[in-house]
Amino acid sequence: MKKIHASGKRKRAIARATLKQGNGLVRVNSVLIEFVEPKMSRLKLMEPLILAGDVANKVDIEVRVDGGGINSQAEASRLAIAKALVNFAKGEKLKEIFLNYDRNLLVADVRRKEAAKPNRHGQARAKVQKSYR
Repeated sequence: MKKIHASGKRKRAIARATLKQGNGLVRVNSVLIEFVEPKMSRLKLMEPLILAGDVANKVDIEVRVDGGGINSQAEASRLAIAKALVNFAKGEKLKEIFLNYDRNLLVADVRRKEAAKPNRHGQARAKVQKSYR
């Protein structure tokens, strides 16, 4: 029985998915996907599983995710799940389905928070106001 590992990143969140043959159980941080809150995050996590259809019912997926916020964690997990499913399916068909639906299912969003600069009130670009009057 082979295992497939895949990872996904979004902002500061990093998700690691482990996929093995089974009967469609998906857990995110040891919580079944049906009980993930809030509902929007759950729906986001379900997208690759719904698109994959019968492929998703043949495997068990365990996702560990940390860092970032609720939304970033959901998007990172979604990316990891989709990558693992494509790797398991081996064909171009599932990859094509994911890319046509939403490119972010397979391609990570590389945008990150800009680093804060010194003497700038903590923000990256905000400057101290000056008055010459």
